[in-house]
Amino acid sequence: MRKTFTILAASLALVAPAVAQDEPGAEPDAVELPPIEEQVGGGGRLSGANWSRSPVIASNGMAATEHALATQVAIDILKAGGTAVDAAIAANAATGLMHPTGNGIGGDLFAIIYDPKTEKLYGINGSGRSPSGQTLEQLTEKLPGDKTSIPPVGHLSVTIPGTVDAWFTMHGRFGKLSMADNLAPTIRYAREGHPIAPTIGMFFGYALPAYERRREIYDFEFENARKVWFANGEPPKAGEMFRNPDLGNTLEILARNGRDAFYEGALARIMVDYLQRQGSAYTLEDFAAHRTEWVDPACVHYRDGYELCELPPNGQGFAALQMVNILKNVDPAQWSRGSAEFVHLFTEAKRLAYADAARFYADPDFERFPDELLSDEYGAERFALIDPEKASPEFGPGNPEMERDGDTTYLTVVDGEGMMVSLIQSNFRGMGGGLVPDGLGFMFQDRGEFFSLDPDHPNAYEPNKRPYHTIIPAFVKKDGEPYMTLGLMGGDMQPQGHVQVLINIVDYGMDLQEAGDAARIYHSGGREATEGLTGPTLDPLGILRLEPGYSDATVERLRAMGHKVEIHGDGSFGGYNAIARDPETGVLIGATEMRKDGQAAGY
Repeated sequence: MRKTFTILAASLALVAPAVAQDEPGAEPDAVELPPIEEQVGGGGRLSGANWSRSPVIASNGMAATEHALATQVAIDILKAGGTAVDAAIAANAATGLMHPTGNGIGGDLFAIIYDPKTEKLYGINGSGRSPSGQTLEQLTEKLPGDKTSIPPVGHLSVTIPGTVDAWFTMHGRFGKLSMADNLAPTIRYAREGHPIAPTIGMFFGYALPAYERRREIYDFEFENARKVWFANGEPPKAGEMFRNPDLGNTLEILARNGRDAFYEGALARIMVDYLQRQGSAYTLEDFAAHRTEWVDPACVHYRDGYELCELPPNGQGFAALQMVNILKNVDPAQWSRGSAEFVHLFTEAKRLAYADAARFYADPDFERFPDELLSDEYGAERFALIDPEKASPEFGPGNPEMERDGDTTYLTVVDGEGMMVSLIQSNFRGMGGGLVPDGLGFMFQDRGEFFSLDPDHPNAYEPNKRPYHTIIPAFVKKDGEPYMTLGLMGGDMQPQGHVQVLINIVDYGMDLQEAGDAARIYHSGGREATEGLTGPTLDPLGILRLEPGYSDATVERLRAMGHKVEIHGDGSFGGYNAIARDPETGVLIGATEMRKDGQAAGY
């Protein structure tokens, strides 16, 4: 099959119309949609692709976040002598206030940190666990309705918030300024106010009616949340000044008393008392037992000296590594990036990797991850399953030798010493599960919804277990040296986005900003790690979504190959930030997402 694919590719390359490498859509003479530069706002640039904009270049330090004010907070911390970790914590605190529709201290955090002193990559798994005293049977008894899934709102979907402990764990090893210094800007913004950004205002507009609809189905407390964000009965709007003094007070307690205040002290008592009033099984002992885990990132080689690095499960990062190991068995650059051949190859590689994610990805304390899944040999075996002419109706997981035992913020900061932080943080669905502990100004995550109720599923609910996670930071090495931090928000889009950005840079010669601006591919459905939540998938093929800019000819060819193709201009294609560092000169290049409100800045 591999030989057949290569021969077919060569013949197609001979007959395909020529396309510039920086074209994010398909062949110009086949495009009936508006020209790509009109869709993404380019035109008239003196350098680079007309459909993109310049990346940011600096040398002393840089931050890229999805909120301009959070980026400026990070830059201020760097200028005050803080490390990249100090600045990342400060920026994350700011996004929790300014972008509560996607993250906050009620959620979890993952990070990859490069330390120039030890010349090592460090991984942070800051995810929380289920109650230690509640079994699957006890949980099932509490479920409403037909008892086939965990509700997306209310106390049953709450897991211990891991972000605060992750902050203090990172800071203890790599921080230089005090945590009071790092949290001070957000405390001030929380009390004095900040204007709502456009995209976040849009998300607020979605959030309130969504919670109201769920209140008609599920019985959960929402008045505390209403007081914080919807006091006048309306969601905050873009440009409107917003204050959250409760959150400011909570952060001040953390700045003064440290992480123990959150997990063992006054804040913990408020949270546990509130949760128990809702019927939760959490205890003070559960909160006191929470600890962040240092983990080792894994890296796989793609081509031309580039390596992609991701964190191990319970997150989905290794799906990106599996995709890379499949795709490196063929050279994508022999086709245009907007061709049906490339989109087909990419989609089938994704489907193969996610079939394994559905079977093997879970809390490693409960389900051992088979390292064989990341081998070159296994990637070649999976690649051989791809039919170059048509979509396979269904891909199952592989059979490695082993013993059985979505709404997010991504940000990145690099300092002048070469410390690089790739950080992602989330409350999971929307703003979280609707529950706000009394007077604390943040919402609990609903990540526990991702547990399976099938006792035989790797991600089955068990006491004191971490659920499967979608949020993943990434890191790229080049010729063995630390090169780039990378992240892309958006549920199961994240591994797909990481790999597309890497391919855009390595195979299609795009710069850092172009690699994020280019029209994206998003395959949804099919085999996924979440399929055990409500039973097996009913549509193994799934849906192939393309952003506007792909030609009618490409779409029709993909449909003829058997794909279910849809063109979408919505926000389902993720949000991107990245910083690259030249290892010889220390020059920094930053890029951020054109689809959101973010900013990359340096000095």
